[in-house]
Amino acid sequence: MPVERALPTEEAVALLELTRELAAGEVAPHAAAMEERGDFPREVFCTLGEAGLLGLPYAEEYGGGVQPYEVYLQVLEELAAAWLAVGLGVSVHTLACFPLAAYGSAQQRTRWLPEMLAGNLLGAYCLSEAGSGSDAAALRTRAVRQGEDYVVNGSKAWVTHGGEADFYNLMVRTSEDGPRGISTLLAPADTPGLTPQPPERKMGMRSSPTASIALDDARVPVGRRLGEEGQGFSIALAALDGGRLGIAACAVGVAQAALDAASAYARERRQFGHAIVEYQGISFLLADMATGIEAARALYLAAARRRDAGLEYAPQAAMAKLFATDTAMRVTTDAVQVFGGYGYTRDYPVERYMREAKVLQIVEGTNQVQRLVIGRSLTKP
Repeated sequence: MPVERALPTEEAVALLELTRELAAGEVAPHAAAMEERGDFPREVFCTLGEAGLLGLPYAEEYGGGVQPYEVYLQVLEELAAAWLAVGLGVSVHTLACFPLAAYGSAQQRTRWLPEMLAGNLLGAYCLSEAGSGSDAAALRTRAVRQGEDYVVNGSKAWVTHGGEADFYNLMVRTSEDGPRGISTLLAPADTPGLTPQPPERKMGMRSSPTASIALDDARVPVGRRLGEEGQGFSIALAALDGGRLGIAACAVGVAQAALDAASAYARERRQFGHAIVEYQGISFLLADMATGIEAARALYLAAARRRDAGLEYAPQAAMAKLFATDTAMRVTTDAVQVFGGYGYTRDYPVERYMREAKVLQIVEGTNQVQRLVIGRSLTKP
């Protein structure tokens, strides 16, 4: 069933204009230097929280922005174009708020959600483990109930904001009943026995810490379980559908930033008496880059409109994530080529865009997993 795109409201137009102003004034100026040092931009997230950009798709009664996903994703694209660590961070935080917002009790939402959506508490999402990445249902971190607590032992891997987050969504095994034996716990960062490990040494996204979380007899109150016991895998999959659209939007943002940089350089750089943009080899390259970006943007927006309309959108989210991130990798690589030798140096941003784009083909499910999701959807009756 096709979904028509709604005309943008005045509120949405104003929100996107505010995002562009913040991206240009508060985000982009810090990106290169902080990435070089590997500094986490907590102050930037505080600024975005004060502007109301950390709870856009959630209910107003808890401090959310009540925005359609279609609008929220365009905000992510603008932020990611300025600095991927920030755009991806907002996406991860929104993902981390989802289990509580969608599956928490009214009492739980009232107690914790407002501070999360205001940005006072920054979130992380702990699904993967060293031995269960793509095969998430094989996770082994165990939570055993003792009285009014769960005692958690194990380790979670590849946690964005690990060591910086104020709360962690823990997907843990509460029984051996396969996927139906997984539950979700909302653990504060100061939980005794919950210990972030040193961050991974990555090729890009250095300002976005990725770390393992060790859990050694960590006690999490039963009152911090989200949903029913055994519902955790369903919660995880529902969260990932929306998260994949966030990654798609971030990928389009990075690709657009790379195209903008390459186009500007091609207009200024002269060889053999002409600006290189006048040569067909460069102009065709830029044309293909622009076409791929427009197609990726249209794909994630179409999937978002399905979500906003209450229609099934998981296959479309997988398609958007797959296509947008592959496009970002290709566009950023081509942008380096347009710059020639200069593109391979840190004097220009395109080498950073290329390093950053790679991780987007991996997070929130590798692109091979996205093809698996799409393929399975085609075999359903």
